[in-house]
Amino acid sequence: MLLISCPNCGPRDETEFHYGGQAHVAYPENPNDLTDREWAEYLFYRENTKGTFAERWVHSTGCRQWFNMLRDTVSYEIHSIYAMGQPRPELAKSPAAATSTSPKNEPAQPGEFTQSGDFGQAGEPGLAPGAATTGATAPTSSEGV
Repeated sequence: MLLISCPNCGPRDETEFHYGGQAHVAYPENPNDLTDREWAEYLFYRENTKGTFAERWVHSTGCRQWFNMLRDTVSYEIHSIYAMGQPRPELAKSPAAATSTSPKNEPAQPGEFTQSGDFGQAGEPGLAPGAATTGATAPTSSEGV
């Protein structure tokens, strides 16, 4: 559960808020001049960032005010909360992140299998440790599943 610090009410439980999508999406100046494709891109195309992302949130069970939040979509860490209409704050990059050469940070090549966590054993990618590798079949509906 996240503890979100509302700019008006202070820290509150995540359940009091609703996500409002990507922040800083500018409304088209002349929407009637847009093609169907351009209008669809405005309505539906959003970034899908892995890492720090600017989001809109509303305190729906409190002050009912909208605000922006910079949140890491991987760790859920909240970096910054700021008012609507303010520009996105810049985050200082940590020296460790700038010099990291860990293979986990490198993208996979096309057709290359990558894995994370403790799953998979040599020659058996994706299997949990101790999982049956032979002779195991899925139960059928007649077996009372």
